[in-house]
Amino acid sequence: MSYKAVILIGGPQKGTRFRPLSLEQPKPLFPIAGFPTIQHHIEQLCSKVEGLREILLIGFYQPSEIISFVSQAQRDYSVNIRYLQEFTALGTAGGIYHFRDQILFGRPTAVFIINADVCGDLPLDEMVAFRGTKPEASCIVLTTEATREQSVHYGCVVVDADSNEVMHYVEKPTTFVSTNISCGIYLVTVDLFEQLSSAFDKRSQLALHNDGDSMEPIEAIWFEADIFPNMASTGRFFALHTTRWWSQIKTAAAAVYANRHYLRLYHETHPQRLSKQTDDGPTIVGDVYIHPSATVDASAKIGPNVSIGKTVIVGPGVRLKESIVLEGAVLQDHSCVMHSIIGWNSVVGQWARVEGTPIGPNPNMPFAKLENKPLFKPDGRLNPALTILGCNVQIPRETIVLNSIVLPHKELSGNYKNQIIL
Repeated sequence: MSYKAVILIGGPQKGTRFRPLSLEQPKPLFPIAGFPTIQHHIEQLCSKVEGLREILLIGFYQPSEIISFVSQAQRDYSVNIRYLQEFTALGTAGGIYHFRDQILFGRPTAVFIINADVCGDLPLDEMVAFRGTKPEASCIVLTTEATREQSVHYGCVVVDADSNEVMHYVEKPTTFVSTNISCGIYLVTVDLFEQLSSAFDKRSQLALHNDGDSMEPIEAIWFEADIFPNMASTGRFFALHTTRWWSQIKTAAAAVYANRHYLRLYHETHPQRLSKQTDDGPTIVGDVYIHPSATVDASAKIGPNVSIGKTVIVGPGVRLKESIVLEGAVLQDHSCVMHSIIGWNSVVGQWARVEGTPIGPNPNMPFAKLENKPLFKPDGRLNPALTILGCNVQIPRETIVLNSIVLPHKELSGNYKNQIIL
C-alpha cells in the first residue's frame, strides 16, 4: 500500500477573519503550540500513515511565502514535500483536479485530502484501517458530532447506521439535517477523479451557455457543492466518525483554543516539547511550550496553555496564561498577559496588563464552535473577546488593554477596552 497526501492551504485572499495576524504571515504557517499549523498535519501524516510517499501543499500563495517552510519540512521529515501553486483560487476540489497528474503519479493506493484550517487529534490510521473494510469506497469522509444548533454552519452528513454509507450531504443547510458534520478530511481513491472530471465538464458546458459571465474560473470545483451531494447514496461514499478533539481555525480565538489542545497532545506525541519546572527556572503551571531561544526570567509565572516563540524575552515577575507570544516579542517586568496573542516584535511595558476573556467551550468537548460568531456582541464587546496585538505594537508601561484588537505598528497612548484600534 502506498499513500499520498494533499493539504489545501488556500491563499492570501482567505483568512480575513484571522487578521491582523494573517497580514504578516500566511495563515497556514501561523505557529500554534510552537510550530506552524500545517506542520502539525505533516507530523500526524508521517507518524500515522504507513507507506506515505509524498505530501503536496496546494494553494495560491506566492512560492516565496511558502518555500522556506517546505525546505525546512523536507529536512525534518522522511517524506517528499512539494508546493503546487494554483494560478487562482480553484475551490476545495479544483486544485485537486488541476494537479491530478502529479497527485496520481506513481499510482498511490489512496490519497488523503486535508483542509489546512482544521486541526485536531486526527485518526488518520483509523481511516486507513476503515478503508480496508470498504474496498468499494471512492471517498471516506471523517465526521464528528455537533449540536443541533451548530450543525447548520458545517457540511452535514446523513449516514446509514449499519453500513456507514453516506446517504445525504448538504453544505451549511438552512434547516437542521444531521448532527454529523464533515471534518474537512478525506481519504480518496483514483475513482474520485472521475467525479472531478464530470464536474469540470458540467462547469465547461455552463460556461458555454453563460458566455463566460461567471466570475469564477471554469476549473473552480467544490467538494461540498459539486461532488459530495452527487456521490451520496451511490454506494461509494462512506463516513468514519470520531470523538477525538477536532476544531476549525478561522479566527485567532480558535488558534488559542487549538494551542491548548496541541499542548495537551504533546504529552503523548512529543513530551520533550513541554517545559518542566526546574529549581532555577520560572514557575511552570500546566502545559507550556518555550522555544529554546527564548529568555524567561526565573521569577516569571507561565501557564497553563502558553506557547512562547523564538527570541521572546519575558522579564521578571511576568504573569502569562492561556496565550500565544510570537517571535521577538518582549514582555517587560511585572506585566500580565492572559487570554491573548502577542504579535511579532511587540512590546508590553512594565506593569502593563493585556487580557482577553476566557474561551469556551469545555475543553473536553470534541470540537469548538468559535468561528461563525459575529465580530461584536449586542453590547459592543468583541466576540469572542480575545486580545490580539499585531506585529510591532507598543504597549506603554502601566497600561491596560482588555478585549481589544490592535492592528500592526501601533504605539498606544492610553487604556483600551472592547475596541479595534486602527
